[in-house]
Amino acid sequence: MYQVSIHKRSLGVTFPDQQQAQVVVWGPTVKHIELKINNQSAALSLTQEELGYWCLETSQLKPGDLYTFILDGETERSDPASLCQPNEVHRPSKAIDTASFYWEDQCWVNPPVENYLIYELHTGTFTPEGTFAALETKLDYLKALGVTAIELMPIAQFSDSRNWGYDGIFTFAAQYSYGGATGLHHLINACHYRGIAVVLDVVYNHFGPEGNHLNEFGPYLTSKYCTPWGDAINFDDTWCDGVRHYFIENALMWFRDFHVDALRLDAVHAIKDFSPVHILQELRQKVDQLTQTTGRRYHLFIENDLNDPRYINPIAENGYGMDAQWMDEFHHSLRVTVGEKKDGYYADFDGIGQLEKSYRDAYVYDGQFSTVRKKLFGIKADKNPGQQFIVFSQNHDQVGNRKMGERTSQLYSYDTLKLMAGAVLLSPYVPLLFMGEEWGESNPFFYFATHHKPDLIEAVKQGREDEFGPSDEDVPDPQTQETFEKTKLQWNSIEQQPHQSLLRYYQVLIALRQQLPALYTLNRQQLEVTACDNQQTLLLHRWHEDQHVLCLMNFNKQPQSIALSITGNNKPWQKLLDSAEPQWHSQTDTPLAPDSLDNDHSTIILPPESLVIYAQGHEKSQIKLPNPISPRLYQG
Repeated sequence: MYQVSIHKRSLGVTFPDQQQAQVVVWGPTVKHIELKINNQSAALSLTQEELGYWCLETSQLKPGDLYTFILDGETERSDPASLCQPNEVHRPSKAIDTASFYWEDQCWVNPPVENYLIYELHTGTFTPEGTFAALETKLDYLKALGVTAIELMPIAQFSDSRNWGYDGIFTFAAQYSYGGATGLHHLINACHYRGIAVVLDVVYNHFGPEGNHLNEFGPYLTSKYCTPWGDAINFDDTWCDGVRHYFIENALMWFRDFHVDALRLDAVHAIKDFSPVHILQELRQKVDQLTQTTGRRYHLFIENDLNDPRYINPIAENGYGMDAQWMDEFHHSLRVTVGEKKDGYYADFDGIGQLEKSYRDAYVYDGQFSTVRKKLFGIKADKNPGQQFIVFSQNHDQVGNRKMGERTSQLYSYDTLKLMAGAVLLSPYVPLLFMGEEWGESNPFFYFATHHKPDLIEAVKQGREDEFGPSDEDVPDPQTQETFEKTKLQWNSIEQQPHQSLLRYYQVLIALRQQLPALYTLNRQQLEVTACDNQQTLLLHRWHEDQHVLCLMNFNKQPQSIALSITGNNKPWQKLLDSAEPQWHSQTDTPLAPDSLDNDHSTIILPPESLVIYAQGHEKSQIKLPNPISPRLYQG
């Protein structure tokens, strides 16, 4: 009887020894399966076993060989568990022996989630070359910035070479145009050598629309549920066990065979599963078993818009056991606070009052009536620690799903960019940056995808146009090379102002977060937050033991007078950072906040769109600011 293997990959092609290949494919609705190697005319028959699995041991298949499966003597298809697709999604798979990878990260220890500072990037647009190898050349830059984890947007093999990654077909295969399995192996080795963890974005809620032949093997999809992408992944319908095993095997492979440190599961609210044990629970259990085997720690992050802490509660408390979730509501309330128009999903948000609530309660909606959903929505997450929530001021979705793909640098003032950075990095949550935001990248991040079927190309283009309605501006065509090229980062802009100052500002903010216990200790109970709607100001007070940090934020376009009555440990408050200072390329005429405060009632004036940080119990002289980032680290 087939069972998920913790110790080794059991699906697809593996090489238990140098002389023998083991082939396993799940095909419960197929009557006969053969293995065809290197286009040879003679094919090898697989043996049908229990629960729809077909198996073969052979000495004829070697690492590097191309192979396909022939279904019922007629249809020739790639391996559903292929590790490599060198010639597109419709062509033969290539056998790879992951046991031959040479790892140099034996001393690597995956940090706890609370020590993550995540940098989300798209491999194809992060560098001009768009490869894993080119990404390696920027790792020293990311290390100098203070990044402790990179998050790769999905790399599962998709059609052609230009795609966000959420149209993946081969869940086990690293995108060949990026460098494939070998390139990913080298990248992760290089990341761990520099002390950087690797988060991989995976899609377990749908398959891409082009090149998907999985249902010819068995019911990977079910019409029992409808999702935004059509039929749902079959996690609880007829023959669902094989599908569940497929995805759990995939997660274990990334952790065990590629040394990935964390997975970010895309849109788990679109996973439909009413089994006694939810697929996420089963995944957590298997990953924990892997940890017991390897001694390594693995994290599971989710994208989820249900405001239901069951997803992140421990299995022992009837939860699904996920380590952390993306917090879109923090983003939405922050964006409305700085001036985002209140339409679409932003219609549920009224600005600074809800930003205050998100700092305190994580979920903005934890039982209130939602205008967008037209129902009471969410429940409280007051028992979940800060490290279970990942916050950001922008990400691939929030930028790329805008009509013109505008980043915050194109929507708001330069001073607002600094303020938003502080709002994220000073929060009691895990911060995530989106590639290029740290220097105010001005290129858009468009939605792009390359397809080959004319009807699919037209459907994607028309879908984008219908989503945004009539306008004077044409929606960028996702299909064109031009749309893709305009999305790439402009690394040369770092040496220009104000980009250079903004980059240094991010670097200093990150250093403060990583050195001040009141900031890096993600204790949601040791926090006070007060927002003033009339003034558009927010006071955030965080502490750990006898060390206190006071963060003053003015979202108003005019100076604001703030009355303070905050006490900490009876020591003076020292100013650590002021976004209105000239060194941060600020040109305000408003006098700067004082360098120190006492514990008596104080009144200070905050310049427009500014952030000031004061600290108690941590001498300014003890803070070690990193050296400015050298151009050699980002010039390649």
